[in-house]
Amino acid sequence: MPVAPPPAAPGARPGFAAALAAGPLVLDGGLSNQLADAGHDLSDALWSARLLADAPEAVTAAHLGYFRAGAQVAITASYQASFEGFARRGTGRAEAERLLALSVRLAREAARQAEAERAAAGQARRAEDGQAAPARPGAVAAGPLFVAASVGPYGAVLADGSEYRGRYGLGVAELERFHRPRLEVLAAAGPDVLALETVPDMVEAEALLRAVDGLGVPVWLSFSAEGDLTRAGQPLEDALGMAAGVDAVVAVGVNCCSPADADRAVPVAARAAGLPVVVYPNSGEAWDAAARDWRGDPTFRPERVTGWLAGGARLVGGCCRVGEREIAGLARAVRGAG
Repeated sequence: MPVAPPPAAPGARPGFAAALAAGPLVLDGGLSNQLADAGHDLSDALWSARLLADAPEAVTAAHLGYFRAGAQVAITASYQASFEGFARRGTGRAEAERLLALSVRLAREAARQAEAERAAAGQARRAEDGQAAPARPGAVAAGPLFVAASVGPYGAVLADGSEYRGRYGLGVAELERFHRPRLEVLAAAGPDVLALETVPDMVEAEALLRAVDGLGVPVWLSFSAEGDLTRAGQPLEDALGMAAGVDAVVAVGVNCCSPADADRAVPVAARAAGLPVVVYPNSGEAWDAAARDWRGDPTFRPERVTGWLAGGARLVGGCCRVGEREIAGLARAVRGAG
């Protein structure tokens, strides 16, 4: 069994692992749909990462919207960011490093603004009625707000949907060499946790777990799954079990899969790794990589969180096409379950 972290000193900001142990924590929703809804064109191969250079204030605003909806963890706009992807756009290595680090700072700034808004609202309530009133449903959550630096799979850089297939023809060592440099930059920028997310297969998971060694930042490992298999067709339970005994890993689970697949994966994740479970499915629509569009009807429902929590989930949220309204509902459901 994992050892619980020591309690934080009185008045100190708890570390992410300590907050997770006291959980559950509410994650944000899809950053791309949040930015698209604000009128930004994300058709570039860099996806939301393009706005790190072109409209950083929009990224902060998107994170802030989720914090206001009740999220406690913001996932940065670095999912599709890489040295190779920036180079194809004509961005040199030094500037790419700056943009990767900026993704963390923008999320941190949104957290600072949200915490300041919460403090001001509390002061106003106390001035009005002489005592602290309960937080409004969907308001900025009580407690510290956290930043998770997103680390997408190698396939995300290709921008052709291959992150939902895996098996790129690269070995563990090659994938480790790809991931390690940007992991070092993101870790140095000071996130609370690294989100190794939408991982399609066990080969890439092994590379990522090797690449985070020695960085000194906790990580969660999250696969994209279909049924009881990874996207590459391996048993999901075997894949999730790879995190067992890896000191840096504080949670394991699934994201960017259908809500129904997430329902099935939560107890599997809890059993396979003996760790808190992270779960943040997409809306239930399916991504058509050729048409670069979403197909089908949404099936994400905030009330699903009750089953997730019962199955061992401690980090809960949404991925693509899940927006502020759904995260506000999820936050209310988590508070109700507590």
